[in-house]
Amino acid sequence: MFNWAGNHEYGAEHVIELTSVSALAEELARTPKVRALGTRHSFNDIADGQVIVDTLVAREHLEINADRTEVTVNGSMTYGRLAELLEPLGFALHNLASLPHISIAGAISTGTHGSGVNNKSLAAAVTGIELATSSGEVGRLVRGDADFTGSVVGLGALGVMTKVSLEIEPAYEVAQFVYDDLPQEVFGANIDEIMGLGYSVSGFTTWGGSVEQLWVKHRLPLHVDMPATIFGATIASEDRHPIRGHAAGACTAQRGEAGLWSDRLPHFRIDFTPSAGDEIQSEFFVEWSHASDALDALHRIGEQIAGALLVSEIRAVAADDLWMSPHHGRKSLALHFTWGPDKAAAETSAELVGDILAEFDARVHWGKVFAPHHVNLASFDRLDDYLHLIDRFDQRRAFRNDWFDRLFD
Repeated sequence: MFNWAGNHEYGAEHVIELTSVSALAEELARTPKVRALGTRHSFNDIADGQVIVDTLVAREHLEINADRTEVTVNGSMTYGRLAELLEPLGFALHNLASLPHISIAGAISTGTHGSGVNNKSLAAAVTGIELATSSGEVGRLVRGDADFTGSVVGLGALGVMTKVSLEIEPAYEVAQFVYDDLPQEVFGANIDEIMGLGYSVSGFTTWGGSVEQLWVKHRLPLHVDMPATIFGATIASEDRHPIRGHAAGACTAQRGEAGLWSDRLPHFRIDFTPSAGDEIQSEFFVEWSHASDALDALHRIGEQIAGALLVSEIRAVAADDLWMSPHHGRKSLALHFTWGPDKAAAETSAELVGDILAEFDARVHWGKVFAPHHVNLASFDRLDDYLHLIDRFDQRRAFRNDWFDRLFD
């Protein structure tokens, strides 16, 4: 069994199917070492273990609370499926990641995000979680509980996240526009204004002389009359795919065509293979004050990573208060790298990028490719609290795996 990208083969000796929470709790109580597995969209061994819980077989669950501000779903549900269920009910989420194919529990456990200078990570929308722990108990944590902000981005080390509650709001529409060839030096010098051009903004580059595409998503009903050129970039007359040479049919509609939030906030349609499909990913986050300098540093090594790189995405993520979130306590410039399927080339290039960005106190995306020395634990001021928390929830360390021990022990 391989992950989505095919760059990691899971080494589990046994698979437990999550057919019911009570049955899962009984299994966990007698299982020595275990990890939960969702849509397999991690690019490292964070979800690997001697025994794996297959959460995708869980029965679908959706419940709206009485005041219609919160939805509770099974943790294995994908964001795309949740959007399909919310649409006829007239509700929406505040944001989505670039692709809607990922499971909710997996995304929030690793700090996954969308974009927008005022938009926090996906985990910041969580209001409650249900956890099945290695003691065989099932408990619930809600926003305001002492342990809550340490458990949401839990890295899979507290237990199996069986249900998740998320903030919802009335449904809204989004229109997106793409601009071609924004000069590199202009982008870096005007990063605040450019990334604030819309509700969600992404830049795509191969670290040559320009940001080849700038995707600007506007939340309606705000009327938007986008100019033909902006900061030297020209509005695209045809739909674009972030990776040059790939068909735009896999992407959500552009050129200002309004559509439901779930059909525009992701870059890729749920019914198509997202991104390139055959790829490996890395992502690093630097504090916003270092944005321009970090961009300049990456442009200087652009030729060195060009052979392995398909495309990079540049996004903004607002600060949150979740202890192990890559965005804990600081607004982030997110620097994403989509590498080709050559594992050795991807790892070599990711190590070079991580070494360069270490100068700017970078943090990693927990579910993507990085070298262990890139994990900047010193930048998490609640690290000790987090380690004490997982020791309380998982006293026999059943959810510790090689990935966790390599980074934290």
